[in-house]
Amino acid sequence: MEALLNDFSPGLFIVQTILLLALIGLMVKFAWKPILNSLNERESGIEDALAAAENARKEMQNLQADNAKLVKEARAERDAMMKEARDIRDKMIAEAKEDAKEVTTKLIENAQASIVQEKQAALAEIKKNVAELSIGIAESVIKKELSNKKDQLKLVEGILKDVTLN
Repeated sequence: MEALLNDFSPGLFIVQTILLLALIGLMVKFAWKPILNSLNERESGIEDALAAAENARKEMQNLQADNAKLVKEARAERDAMMKEARDIRDKMIAEAKEDAKEVTTKLIENAQASIVQEKQAALAEIKKNVAELSIGIAESVIKKELSNKKDQLKLVEGILKDVTLN
């Protein structure tokens, strides 16, 4: 340290101090403001980016809430549509069953009416045939004047055999 104090020159110290102050003055005049401006710009850019990120986060939360709301509404609408479709399907099935019952009832009524008509027609045919047979038997008996009862019984039995064979 003594060597430093022995080599100390006050003139050199003053010149170096003046040069240092001049360098600091030049730095302040020409470099300090651009450095501060760039630092301020960078700081404001970072603040803007942070604000934009916060806004984006808030917007994302809003979008997620809106999406959840839309999904909930869509599910409610889907459920309502499904319920409506089920109701329409049940109504159509009930109507089809009712129509089928009506058609079946009409068919049964028509079939019963047809059966009654066929039965009456068959009875009328049988009555007609019985009447024709009776008339034929009576004609046969009257045409043939039989003298005894034994011949009459044979004739009736023969006619009955012919009737059952036809």
